Amino acid sequence: METTSLFSVALGLSAPWFVDDVRFDPVAGRIDFALGYQRGAHFPCPHCGTEHQPVHDTQAREWRHLNFFQYEAYLQAKVPRVRCAQCGKTTQIPVPWARPNTSFTQLMEALIVTLCRAMPVAGVARLLRVSDMRVWRVLESYVDAARAQEDFSSVKDIGLDETAARRGHHYISLFHDMEAERLVFATEGRKAEVVDQFAEDLEAHGGCAENIRSVCIDMSSAYQAGVAEHLPWADITFDEFHVIQMVNKAVDEVRRAEVKTEPGLKRSRYLWLKDKSDWTRRQIGQFADLRRLNLKTHRAWRIKEALREIFRTATSREEAEPLLKAWVSWARRCRLEPMKKVAQTIKDHWEGVLNAFDSRLTNGRVEAINGQIQAAKAKARGYGTVKHLITIAYLIAGKLTRLPACPFDAAACATLSA
Repeated sequence: METTSLFSVALGLSAPWFVDDVRFDPVAGRIDFALGYQRGAHFPCPHCGTEHQPVHDTQAREWRHLNFFQYEAYLQAKVPRVRCAQCGKTTQIPVPWARPNTSFTQLMEALIVTLCRAMPVAGVARLLRVSDMRVWRVLESYVDAARAQEDFSSVKDIGLDETAARRGHHYISLFHDMEAERLVFATEGRKAEVVDQFAEDLEAHGGCAENIRSVCIDMSSAYQAGVAEHLPWADITFDEFHVIQMVNKAVDEVRRAEVKTEPGLKRSRYLWLKDKSDWTRRQIGQFADLRRLNLKTHRAWRIKEALREIFRTATSREEAEPLLKAWVSWARRCRLEPMKKVAQTIKDHWEGVLNAFDSRLTNGRVEAINGQIQAAKAKARGYGTVKHLITIAYLIAGKLTRLPACPFDAAACATLSA
């Protein structure tokens, strides 16, 4: 088999396209494939679809392809334009190996998307020896196109939380489908209007805002106001994760105040914050020593553990309500100001806390996903724009089903001939 014919097969080209010439420059570290089309070939009009239109003229184009061994590979072709006899338009035909108006082949773009799932964009750009803005354009184009095809008609229970976009008070709000455990919408800010933006985006993807039954949030007044205004039929749930997180902060506040007079409390922070089932041997021994000292911190910890036990054992709102009332009464009489504040906060958000026992929703998984997004941001040492952060959030947590497959998968190798 001739070399050009071999490369035509390897590139997945089909008639009328073929490899006309191969040029190798080891000094420049690149190999160039000159592509041609059969003489006398006719093409359908890209504008109206009329078949068998003759070539009017051509335009030289070049695309970066997957590396050939250690060398950069490029495809070059004079792309025909047709002047349609039916509609009168003169239009450049699409080529089967690349999207319109891009300088990468589809397989190269698939590699970029695959790498960006695991690496910072700047690292991918260095690896491929291209600018990071070219990588961002590819990534944003595919993520936006994949999201546009998503179907949110089954979304009924939402988890809403924020994550930091950059230093200072700059945040993005993240809306998760609690059943599918995926990110469905992200937007800049954490004010009440983000809920309206979510409702509009949901409708644009085949969903219905009136189908939303429950929204699991922290006790942010802005989020509460947004849900009340734009999703008034949905039940608000203040889940166990955020309630225990709030109580943990109160316990730590008690410890930080007491450690000034009780030096034995030094280096014990995580002892009081962790679930006791996760204690190490050292922490078990440390707890045994500290509990004998009649510490305020130990008293605050006992109150926190009692609340955790209610969430663990109560199976319904009816079962939980008297237990929570007793707990609030105990916490308000404990003479520990941080714990008293928590008790009052729970009382002020009573219905939402009780809703957690019916909906059984928890934002623990949402927080875990937020942690992955923050880890990616830290690895990349931040992102230049909020749009970039949102794109990465969709890539990591959106479970997008219409992104290109890894180019080294057997099914993906047919892309050029599709």
